[in-house]
Amino acid sequence: MNAKPATAPAPHPFTLRLALGLVGVLIAALTSGLNDRVSDIALADIRAAIGIGYDQGSWIISGYQAAEVAAMMIAPWFAVTLSLRRFTLGVSAGFMLTGILLPLVPDPTLFISLRVLQGLFGGALPPMLMTVALRFLPPPFKLFGLAGYALTATFGPNMAASLASLWTDHVSWMMVFWQVVPLMLIAMVLISWGIPQDPLRPERFQQIDLSGMVTGCSAVALLVLVLTQGERLDWLNSPLIAGMLLTALPLLLVFLINEWFHPLPLFKLQMLRRPNLAHGLLGLACVLILGLSGSALPSAYFAQVSGFPTLEFAPLALAVGLPQLLIAPLIAALLNIRWIDCRWMLTAGVGLLVTSCLLGSQITSDWARQNFWLLQILQAFGQPMIILPILMSATSVVAPPEGPFASAMFNTVRGFSSIAASTLVEVFLSHREQFHSSVLIDQAASRSWLMTAPTADQASGSLPLLPDGSISASDNLSGFATLVRHQATVLSLSDSWLMLTGFAACLLLLTAILPKRVWPPQTLLQNPSRNN
Repeated sequence: MNAKPATAPAPHPFTLRLALGLVGVLIAALTSGLNDRVSDIALADIRAAIGIGYDQGSWIISGYQAAEVAAMMIAPWFAVTLSLRRFTLGVSAGFMLTGILLPLVPDPTLFISLRVLQGLFGGALPPMLMTVALRFLPPPFKLFGLAGYALTATFGPNMAASLASLWTDHVSWMMVFWQVVPLMLIAMVLISWGIPQDPLRPERFQQIDLSGMVTGCSAVALLVLVLTQGERLDWLNSPLIAGMLLTALPLLLVFLINEWFHPLPLFKLQMLRRPNLAHGLLGLACVLILGLSGSALPSAYFAQVSGFPTLEFAPLALAVGLPQLLIAPLIAALLNIRWIDCRWMLTAGVGLLVTSCLLGSQITSDWARQNFWLLQILQAFGQPMIILPILMSATSVVAPPEGPFASAMFNTVRGFSSIAASTLVEVFLSHREQFHSSVLIDQAASRSWLMTAPTADQASGSLPLLPDGSISASDNLSGFATLVRHQATVLSLSDSWLMLTGFAACLLLLTAILPKRVWPPQTLLQNPSRNN
C-alpha cells in the first residue's frame, strides 16, 4: 500500500489569538520538563513520604523517563491523526490529573505505575511545541518559536533546583506534583482558545505504523531502563540488565528497518541524508552532554563536598535559567540578521562552554559559591548560542509536511540523549572518584609522616596519627577519611570538566564537516537560491 502524498496543512494567519495558543503549548512543555527534574531532585523526600527504600524508589524516576521518551516517538503521529489541538489538550489534562492523584496514592507499586502513566502524558508535550512552531509561525517569527523550544533544555532544568528546595523545605513534598496544576490549567485555556481545530484524519489508522510503535517504543524504553538502572545493578553482571539490553538491540534494529520501508512511518529516516538535519541530531546530543557542565557538576560539588544539595546550588542554577528569557530571544534576533552565519554563532557558543569547562577543571576543595558565578554566566550565554543555531540549521531543510517527522526524531534524540548524558557523567564521576580515592589512600599509606602530628595536642583531622604511628582519636581518623573523600570528589569533578571538552571538540568537528550555510527564514521567500 502506498501512502498518499504529504500535503501541508492550510496556513493560518498569525494573530494574537494564535500567538497565545503557542504560549499555552510552551507553558505545557516547560511544565512537563519541570515536573521531571523537580521530582528527580526531590526523590529522597518523596521516598520518605510514601515509605519506600532507595532501590524501589529508583524506579519512580526510571519508569517515568522510559515512558516519557517512548511517548516522544509517537506523539507527533497521533497529533496529526487526532488533530493537534485535541491531542495536546488530552495529554495536558491527563498529565495534570495524574499529578493531582500521585501524592494521594499510598501504595508504592500503584504510585510507580501512575508515575509511568504521567510519563506518557508528559513525554507527549515537548514534541507539540516544535510541531506548532514549525507549522504556525511565519518566517519572521520562526526563530523566536525555536527559541521557545530551546527554553525546554535551558530554562526549565535550571529552575528545578529552586522549586524543589522551595517545596520540600518550606511547603510540602506534595507540591512537587501539584505545582503542575495551575500551570497546566493556564496552558489548556490558552491552547483551547488559540490553537486552530484541525479535522480528524481517521484514514491514517489504515496505515498506522503499529509494528514501528511496538518495536521502537519498547526498544527505547528498555534502553532507558538499562541506562538508569545499570549502575545500581552492576550493568551486565545483572541478568535483568543483560536481558533488557539483549531484547532492546534487536527490537531497535527491526524498528529502523521497518521505518525505512513503511509508507507512513514514525521516523522518516531518508531525511537523514540531508547533512544539516543529521548534524542537528548529532549536535543536539553533544550539547545536552555539554550542558551538564553547568548543572550536574556544580550540583555534585555542593552535594558531596559542601553538603548542601539544593540550597547552595539553586542561585547558581537560576543564574543560568532566568537569563534565558532574555538571552534566547536575543540570540534569535541576531540569527535573523542575514550576514550572521549560524555556524559561527554555534562555534562561539562552544568556545564559551569550553572556557567554562576549563575554568571548572581548576576546582579545589576551597571553592564556594562565588567561584562558580563566572562559569554559570558563560553557560547562560553559551547554551542558547549552540542550541538555537542547531535548530535553525536543521529545521531549514524540513518542509512543513515533514514537521511531525522532524519533531519525533528531534524530541526522541533529545529525551534519550539527556538521560544518556546524565548516566555518562554520573558513572564517570563515580569511577574517577574511586580511582582517586585508591591513589590518595595508597599515597597516604606510603607517606605516613605527612599525616603525623608532632604532638598529641596538635593531632587533627588532617594529622590523625601520633609520632608512634598510632591513631590519635577516632574522630580525627574519620575527619581524615572525609578529607580524602572530598579531595577525590574534587579531582573527579576536574576530570569530568576536561572530559566534556572532548564532546565540545566533536561538536566543532561535526560543524566543520556536515552543515551547509543557511539563511534567516524570512529571507528565503525573496532569495530562495541563497539557501545552499
